[in-house]
Amino acid sequence: MTRGYSLMELVVVLAILAVAVAVVAPAVGRTADDVRVRAELAGLAAFLRTAREQAVTRQQALEVTLDPEARVLLLRRPGREGEARVQASRAVSPLLRVETDPAMPRLTFLPHGMSSGARFTIEAPGPRAYVITVDPLTGRVTTQRTAL
Repeated sequence: MTRGYSLMELVVVLAILAVAVAVVAPAVGRTADDVRVRAELAGLAAFLRTAREQAVTRQQALEVTLDPEARVLLLRRPGREGEARVQASRAVSPLLRVETDPAMPRLTFLPHGMSSGARFTIEAPGPRAYVITVDPLTGRVTTQRTAL
């Protein structure tokens, strides 16, 4: 009685494994990218929520602006152009393309919780886009996925 597998059986098993890996690997890669994009999106929304919280806690207006060239969100106290001091910043991942509404280039959080309102459109690799909206009456920050 011989034990073991024939060469043909081993080749068939290896071929089946190769096909399975070829089918599963791209899906795993897309899932990892989705997780990275969603984590980055959550970080941007958290930055905006923190800005609102600081405006209410400090009882002073705070302004968030997007510097598209430096790929960073800046939090500062509003004032004359040369006087505004940056209090915090949040880098935007190179994976994402972030745009603001040209009619509202600055987002201001007021001491009582309201805001000037804003809409950030975020495009991710592939056919994915998201919108972060800041409600003008409540200052509430929401995130939703949209179709391109």
